[in-house]
Amino acid sequence: MNFTNFDFDQMFAMSDDTNPLMMLIWILPIILFVFYGQRIQLLITSGEIKKGIKKLDGFREESRKELIDYIKKNLNPNEDPTKKIDRFLDYFTIYPVDMDPNGIVDKVHHVVRAREDYTREHVKSLSSETTDLELSKVQTLLEIATSLQMIYKIINHMFLTAKKQNNYPLILPLQMILPFIMEQAEAMKEAIPAFKAGQPVGDGIGPMVVGKMMLDCQKESIDFQTSLAKTNFEDRKLFLLKAEGPGSTVGRPADALEKIISNNKLDAIIMIDAALKMEGEDSATISQGFGAAIGGIGTERFKIESVATNNKIPIFSLVIKQSVKEAITLMTKEIADQADEARSQVYEMIKTNTQKGQSILIIGVGNTVGVPQ
Repeated sequence: MNFTNFDFDQMFAMSDDTNPLMMLIWILPIILFVFYGQRIQLLITSGEIKKGIKKLDGFREESRKELIDYIKKNLNPNEDPTKKIDRFLDYFTIYPVDMDPNGIVDKVHHVVRAREDYTREHVKSLSSETTDLELSKVQTLLEIATSLQMIYKIINHMFLTAKKQNNYPLILPLQMILPFIMEQAEAMKEAIPAFKAGQPVGDGIGPMVVGKMMLDCQKESIDFQTSLAKTNFEDRKLFLLKAEGPGSTVGRPADALEKIISNNKLDAIIMIDAALKMEGEDSATISQGFGAAIGGIGTERFKIESVATNNKIPIFSLVIKQSVKEAITLMTKEIADQADEARSQVYEMIKTNTQKGQSILIIGVGNTVGVPQ
């Protein structure tokens, strides 16, 4: 460039023509974001979280109303159940001290069973005409309503605390976990119609597989809400275990296992359950593995693993993959159609992993609502 011919007067004339308003339009946002960026981000994020909390509030109110209406319509309560239900929705469970882990499983097991027994008696007190089937449905609906109430309270508490302190870093974890919380809350809300109607849910695929294996077998009640049948397959003795349907219950497979092992020698245990699929996996795919396939807080799995370890019994598992929503809402045709394929794979596992003359326990794990035996 030839600087000798550069028109400096023209350059200064251009700078003189610069619009101050345009400069303000560019500079002001920078200043705002430097000094107030975190607060602006907090306001934007708060708006998104408020929408989620409003949805959660709607879910808990809807579940509460559905529960009360169902009780009034189907249980013929002695009096208006609204006050009792509202009081129970705020009940809480304090888990045992775990500073010394020795014996913690038995303590947790005791607390959980005590809560279950109290809930059952609480529901029974609403009506003297309650059948076991209706009782199990109301218990499940009550647990859904209680869970949604607790989720709403926790999320709302976290949000109000962060907002009160104008603390954006404190609200970030809430923003990150909220989509997962909303997915589970929506699934629980959409599960209500299936449990009210006594229809099978995705989690019931394990009991459905074992229930089909129980056809034409004599059944007996081996433990509370737990059914057992015995049959033979290619010179092997099979013990078939599932929760008693068609009520909404998961039974007590660990206690039943202890009773079976006290009088019989088992050579293998096969557990069939639903399992949460990973993103990208297809629903209703079947996978085989090892170990106790059972969810919950862990007390049932601990007891099953203890019995198996003490008696040197291998545990095999077969799971049917599904999403959170599919697990607790009305069972899809895609999942139900896998029951026969899962049963075929169980028989194949028996032939592959056991010898003739041996005994195998097959447990159908999951909520057996709508699934008889």
